[in-house]
Amino acid sequence: MAGIVQLPPSLDPEHPPLLAIAQSEGLVQAAQFNVLEFHTWNARRDKILRPDRMTFDLDPGEGVAWPAVQEAAELVRVLLQELGLEPFLKTSGGKGLHLVVPIQRRHDWDTVKGFSKAIVQHLAATVPQRFVAKSGPQNRKGKIFVDYLRNGWGATTVSAWSLRARPGMGVSVPIGWSELEQVSSGAHWGIESIEARFRKGNAPWDGYAQAAVSITAAMKRLADAGSSSGDG
Repeated sequence: MAGIVQLPPSLDPEHPPLLAIAQSEGLVQAAQFNVLEFHTWNARRDKILRPDRMTFDLDPGEGVAWPAVQEAAELVRVLLQELGLEPFLKTSGGKGLHLVVPIQRRHDWDTVKGFSKAIVQHLAATVPQRFVAKSGPQNRKGKIFVDYLRNGWGATTVSAWSLRARPGMGVSVPIGWSELEQVSSGAHWGIESIEARFRKGNAPWDGYAQAAVSITAAMKRLADAGSSSGDG
């Protein structure tokens, strides 16, 4: 297919060969096959065993109003920055928000996923009235599940600028933190309103690559924070 390449089976031997969009023609070709959503891994194919980002998906439960999701994003941002990490923000195109943290490719999948889980567990323990660390609708009624499971091997997250295959066809859009207050939902932009946003493009994520750091120091900071809270 024009613009779509099949990656070497050796990248994930237990899975059918992965596909990648190699050029713009690939998007057109995918659209001809009725593809609406594009999802990506947290690693690149040239070093697939070493993730280059962590993703935190704020998934609001029943009864959670949008302002609470906005505030939750800010709270997660503060924690990540306290750990020395810099999150970038995008709408999910659905109900919530995605915080994406660029990291240096030094650790394996299990380490990165384990660290992201520890961050979410710390959030849930520190602010239990807002956050939960367990998935499932029954666990997040009136609260927000910060989904860290997308940081595991083979897990994916909807790509920036992808449509969502749901009513309204929301779009996942990179936004600046200064824009968060003006965003009305995770599906603030949809297929009928996204064109004007293309002019801004990825500018809200300027500095993304330069923000990547090793998570080694952050893991130590979180462990120290856990030890301190346990001393009380």
